[in-house]
Amino acid sequence: MKVKNLIYALIIIVLGGFIAYRIMSNKSKNDESKKSGDKDKPTTVTGIVVKTATFDNNLSLSGSIEANEQIEIRSEVSGIVEGIYFNEGSYVNKGQVLFKVNDIELRAQLRQAQTREGLAAENERRAKLLLQKEAISQEEFDVANADYASAKAQTQLIKAQISKTSVKAPFSGKIGLRSISPGTYITPTILVAKLVNMGKVKITFSIPEKYATQVNNGSNIDFTVSGSDKVYNAKIYAIEPEVAIATRTLQIRAIADNTDGKLFPGTFADVKLPLNIIKDAIVVPSEAIVPVQSGKKVYISDMGKAKEVMVEATTRTDASILILSGLKAGDTLVTSGVMSLKNEAPIKVKIK
Repeated sequence: MKVKNLIYALIIIVLGGFIAYRIMSNKSKNDESKKSGDKDKPTTVTGIVVKTATFDNNLSLSGSIEANEQIEIRSEVSGIVEGIYFNEGSYVNKGQVLFKVNDIELRAQLRQAQTREGLAAENERRAKLLLQKEAISQEEFDVANADYASAKAQTQLIKAQISKTSVKAPFSGKIGLRSISPGTYITPTILVAKLVNMGKVKITFSIPEKYATQVNNGSNIDFTVSGSDKVYNAKIYAIEPEVAIATRTLQIRAIADNTDGKLFPGTFADVKLPLNIIKDAIVVPSEAIVPVQSGKKVYISDMGKAKEVMVEATTRTDASILILSGLKAGDTLVTSGVMSLKNEAPIKVKIK
């Protein structure tokens, strides 16, 4: 009886193992079949047919706006400020007296120097007459003449110092906030105010060295400033003669009219610099580009499969990039899903 039960148990174990083996075998075949089917199934992507067009090669840059002329008003001499003759934030003319430093001591010194000069002049005149009569030597006359020249120079020096006590505007412009009051003891280190000529403004910006040969004096640029939709125009008038080694850029300066006073020095400008116009250019969407270690690549559709193509690209805008080599008109360029594509992968392209 025990032997019979043992035989039945062995038969059941063998049948169970066989059934389990068949189930696992069929499942493995189904999985392989599914994987094989997924592998052969093409990936649906979007793309465009590459075409040529005329490309206005504009370079977008950041620049800074500067005043046409700007200085810090200071006094060249020390003393008490006895008068201020400008209003803060007002327009002043070239040559207008801005403030006056007390010069009473200098004028006293001037009178003293003029007295000495007069005496020296008289001594020199007498020495000349005596020399003509051979009453004195040439050396004695030279001493008198030198004393007169020295006294005259001293008088001129004090006059120059007195002229510096009246500080005048070196050019017409708008003057800023003052930091002094009547009665202030001023020295050359004290900033009185800033004077700015805002009738014209300068726009300074830098371009990468590879575009250096495409920029010339007299070229026009467009620029905008924050908080305004108005597009301003400026003309390039100066180009730095060398490329900055640290940044590999070339600095350029343009000038623009500011008669309405809407452009303020110190603000940023978004500059659009027109370069060469390229005919028959190939421009593709930026999302089609895949950066790789050796450069940039794209995928095109070739006989239902993705084909990897290395490209040379240059100027880039917000949405597109200019292709110099690697693509030609008529190629079907893949524009979506490029980051997950592999070379020779089957694809189905929907043309935009």
